[in-house]
Amino acid sequence: MRNPASPLRVVVWGENHHETTEHDREGMAERYPTGMHGAIAEGLTELLGDTVRVRTATQDQPEHGLTEEVLAETDVLTWWGHITHEDVSDEVVERVHQRVLGGMGLLVLHSAHFAKIFKRLMGTTCSLQWRSADDAELVWTVAPDHPIAAGVPHPLVIPQQEMYGEYFDIPQPDEQVFLSSFTGGEVFRSGCTWRRGKGRIFYFSPGDQAFPVYHHPDIRRVLANAVGWAAPDAASDRTVPAVVDRAEPWFGPHGRNI
Repeated sequence: MRNPASPLRVVVWGENHHETTEHDREGMAERYPTGMHGAIAEGLTELLGDTVRVRTATQDQPEHGLTEEVLAETDVLTWWGHITHEDVSDEVVERVHQRVLGGMGLLVLHSAHFAKIFKRLMGTTCSLQWRSADDAELVWTVAPDHPIAAGVPHPLVIPQQEMYGEYFDIPQPDEQVFLSSFTGGEVFRSGCTWRRGKGRIFYFSPGDQAFPVYHHPDIRRVLANAVGWAAPDAASDRTVPAVVDRAEPWFGPHGRNI
């Protein structure tokens, strides 16, 4: 159970591959001197201040930085990954999955649509169309009363960004918050929410490693809003909902097997 008087405990998780490989290191150092995870964490701290306690974790750490102890002290987890999804331990994925079902919030960012944890929660391929180009993205708010959209301009303009387009193979979102359009005419469901068990999930697509998107003030606003929205209720007991397993079929009063 979370103490409502205590700061939200946020873990910003990053693949940390582009930041450390020889091929990408120089450009990444210019765009993201503290890594993408560092930039996201800085934005959350800047906007949410004393209401959050933010820490980072990376894939190259023992247990990917997501030990039982760390996750037990996490209210909201943000996840950015790109090209080493398959290297993420299934044991850690199961650990995160159980925490989400028990009430931990999860923000899935950009190319983490292919992360093991997101595909498991969605139950689909989570595939999409993409074009690696110096494109412009307009992020349109389609749910203006949603808490994640508070204070976000309509449209939110990203001058340089990778194109993500439909068809996006995801289940029907519980809420569609943002829809993006690109200079090539493509559209994309760029901001979607779901609930799984007691946990809230938000997928937000803007944020490619080739462009400094996580320094964009409006992107930081979206992520800060999303952390507040995804946070578990202070009264949550974090217990994973029980699975009812009937050993014998039960026939209702009208003879139907229910």
